[in-house]
Amino acid sequence: MRVIITGGSGHLGSLLAKAFHERHDEVVVVSRNPAPAPWHTIPWEALRYAVDGSDVVINLAGRSVHCRYGAANRKEIIDSRVLTTRAVGDAIAAAARPPRVWLQASTATIYAHRYDAANDEVSGIIGGAEPGAPAKWHFSIDVATAWERAADEAPAPATRKVKLRTAVVMSRGRDGAFHKYRWLVRHGLGGKHGDGRQWVSWIHERDFIRVVEWLIDHNDVDGTVNVAAPNPLTNADFLRAMREACGVRAGLPAKKWMLEIGSFLHRTESELLLKSRRVVPRRLLDAGFRFDFPTWPEAARDLCHDGRSEW
Repeated sequence: MRVIITGGSGHLGSLLAKAFHERHDEVVVVSRNPAPAPWHTIPWEALRYAVDGSDVVINLAGRSVHCRYGAANRKEIIDSRVLTTRAVGDAIAAAARPPRVWLQASTATIYAHRYDAANDEVSGIIGGAEPGAPAKWHFSIDVATAWERAADEAPAPATRKVKLRTAVVMSRGRDGAFHKYRWLVRHGLGGKHGDGRQWVSWIHERDFIRVVEWLIDHNDVDGTVNVAAPNPLTNADFLRAMREACGVRAGLPAKKWMLEIGSFLHRTESELLLKSRRVVPRRLLDAGFRFDFPTWPEAARDLCHDGRSEW
């Protein structure tokens, strides 16, 4: 296949580019700062030429949310997603030979902060939050809904669209969330965050790649798909399993006020650790997709102890 990955130099894009390259597909990564790689890398100005005649377009472009949600960063976060999604839609609409499938990044954060039930693609609650959730947490939901709306509005009658509501992808790379969690565990700070009741939705890097490949191959699947392992767990259980997998006996917990101070000092937001994200992949399960790593303890053991691990 000829696979175009916009935003392909980031964490998830790099995982997919490597996987498709190793399958001997033709990979073209579109980046604002093209750099040498085993696959083709091109600037955004060449997007329309790349898309025409391609088989698959995967749009992952968007500024990192690991920052403070000030006015300037808010605008950049939204614009970097909405405007690039519109650019991808325009390129597909202008193509003489449009791709057969467009996989559009979204996020599991689009669902409400809640503890009572899991969010699937049918019954999940979009937006809103339980009483007591900080008002600024609504920003991430606004970003996600604007991102998806931009894809929905793009005219692409000959191209199947799939929106990937992706949970946190756990990988061995230094750019991913797992590396940060592992650092905390290794330094004795791997106790629960806040009260530890908030749910953590996640997916192993191998299953993330497998889901993307599966969605490309299944022409009967379009619309929204939750890309998450089928067994989310609470923050306390998540970190306990990670300590056990990495052979660490205990970890100091962090109170909410401590996380607020730490987030401020590291120029990020505590929402990334405190928001409850309980998301399940109902459509994937109903269609028969089988996860290699359905539960977190086995995924954590693999990530901590695989021969390629940096632990």
